[in-house]
Amino acid sequence: MPPFVHQQTEIEELFLPRIDDRRTRMLLKRSLRGSGIKTRHSVCESFFSTELYDADGRASTADRNRIYSRESRILARALGRRLLEKTTGFSAQDITHVVFASCTGFANPGPDFHLIADLGLRSDVQRNVLGFMGCYAAVPALRMAKQISEADPAANVLVMCLELCSLHLQFADSHDSVLANSLFSDGAGAAIVSSRVPDKQSTSAAELGDFFTEIIPEGEPDMKWEIGNQGFDLVLSNRVPQLIESGIGGFVRSICDPSEIRHWAVHPGGKGILDKVEAAVPVPPDKLTIPREVMKKYGNMASATVLFVIKDILEQAQPGDSVFSVAFGPGLTIEAGLLRKC
Repeated sequence: MPPFVHQQTEIEELFLPRIDDRRTRMLLKRSLRGSGIKTRHSVCESFFSTELYDADGRASTADRNRIYSRESRILARALGRRLLEKTTGFSAQDITHVVFASCTGFANPGPDFHLIADLGLRSDVQRNVLGFMGCYAAVPALRMAKQISEADPAANVLVMCLELCSLHLQFADSHDSVLANSLFSDGAGAAIVSSRVPDKQSTSAAELGDFFTEIIPEGEPDMKWEIGNQGFDLVLSNRVPQLIESGIGGFVRSICDPSEIRHWAVHPGGKGILDKVEAAVPVPPDKLTIPREVMKKYGNMASATVLFVIKDILEQAQPGDSVFSVAFGPGLTIEAGLLRKC
């Protein structure tokens, strides 16, 4: 996590004085207080850093991306070192591939490149970047890592999802900005994917099973992520939970018998999304405790979020337990994968 932690109540105090429209102020209050989020992290000491924003709360996309280039390397280095320290049986020199996912900034050479020097990886490490996919990117990243490992049994793939969403918060009276300002935060998650049998002492190792993709075409205009002049512009309509509700039940049942799934690693994109998944699949309420706790403690960290959920679930699961992981993003896209605790 980045070093700076912000209470959701602080965000309300920061935003409300800058909004003139009464209805928008009411919407923001409801969104913040009903979000299910208590704290959010940021690479900025203030969600609207004086380094980044002018006196009117404006910052160019170039300035925001400059902060991303600097801070993403710092966070990726810290996470990569922690991952290698905590994963027994793997050293930096064992890593053969990197799969790096991010949708909140661009740099080349970027954090995927800098990991080689910062972690002491081999210079011939093969790098793959999944860019601008959105909140669901962790699932394709794990899928790609599995495919690499199946093609080359000697491969050891470092998967990393890193998002600095707070760099793109904007003062605006639009519904989309209100939702974004009440949900998104910064964070990064990582894993090592390998054909090597994990150490028997590992508490968060899982076997990767099959992966699945579906789109809900009518949701295309309701969730978008575009590059504007004042940061990245998010389109996130209030129809998204209903659209997910309309498609998720049939999608899940086409893959498995929901009653046989022990754990549900659902991307907590928002309280409404979790509520609709719970009702439509259906998922027993106690099975979404961990996604709700991750959302409460960290907010929506885009692609990194579901890795936090998977890690917490695996640390509680018993060997052999099944895990259904699912995440959502622009398109409207559903990405899912089956895992089993080792």
